[in-house]
Amino acid sequence: MDFRDNVDLDASQVENRGGGGIGKGGIAIGGGAAGIIALIAALLFGVNPGDIMGGGGSDPGGVQPTSDLADKCRTGADADQSEECRVVGIVNSIQQYWGGAFDQEGSGGYTPARTVLFSQAVSTGCGQASSQVGPFYCPSDQRVYLDLTFFDELQSRFGAKGGPFAQAYVIAHEYGHHVQNLLGAMEKAQGDQQGPDSGSVRLELQADCYAGVWAKNAVSTGFYDKDFTRAEIQEALDAAAAVGDDRIQERSQGRVDPEAFTHGTSEQRMKWFTTGYESGAPGRCDTFSGDI
Repeated sequence: MDFRDNVDLDASQVENRGGGGIGKGGIAIGGGAAGIIALIAALLFGVNPGDIMGGGGSDPGGVQPTSDLADKCRTGADADQSEECRVVGIVNSIQQYWGGAFDQEGSGGYTPARTVLFSQAVSTGCGQASSQVGPFYCPSDQRVYLDLTFFDELQSRFGAKGGPFAQAYVIAHEYGHHVQNLLGAMEKAQGDQQGPDSGSVRLELQADCYAGVWAKNAVSTGFYDKDFTRAEIQEALDAAAAVGDDRIQERSQGRVDPEAFTHGTSEQRMKWFTTGYESGAPGRCDTFSGDI
């Protein structure tokens, strides 16, 4: 997954923060593997899911980054050398693609969303979040939140192979939620949060499909030297499988309960990423019609 050495990075699309204060209420979308386990635990043991994402306080939108990535993340060569800069490059490529896709489809224009890198805890428009939630998108402030230690946990705790393209898949999935927010798809999942055919599962699988669409079109954004290899795509598929509801439930509670699904099975997540990747067309990602 090599970036073009001389491509310019836009580090303003990524904030690097420390811990957070308190944010106002809302719903975080697409929490990672740890977030799914936290939600399952809340439902099984009577914990208030709101305790995972706190409420009250002010909008954190004006919080300033704790460090300036612009000083060290200037070109694609920097993205090949630094994990933080790689995130910048991935985010830049994803948003470059969706900006063009929205223009082609006449969808009213794409609004960029920042990624916030944090450690341990962060204040968001959806409340106070800890690293336990995993990567997530907050529609209230239109930001993607990511603690980079999640990628180590994806390997050590959930058995994924990891790798740079596994990281790219996770980030592209969260930006899939941003696309859904802009297109109004999130409204289709309201009030239907659990079960194998739920709106929540359909929402997550569509975000997986959108991640595959970006992967297919990434070279056209100008940030990469060549198409991703089969091994790199396999990293994404392996990560998708690792965070399937069935595999996580089996690890966390020793059994699978489809009625508690929120993200889809490992097989479904791989299927929909592949659908997006093989077609390269957002229109093939309609998970809200028919079987999934």
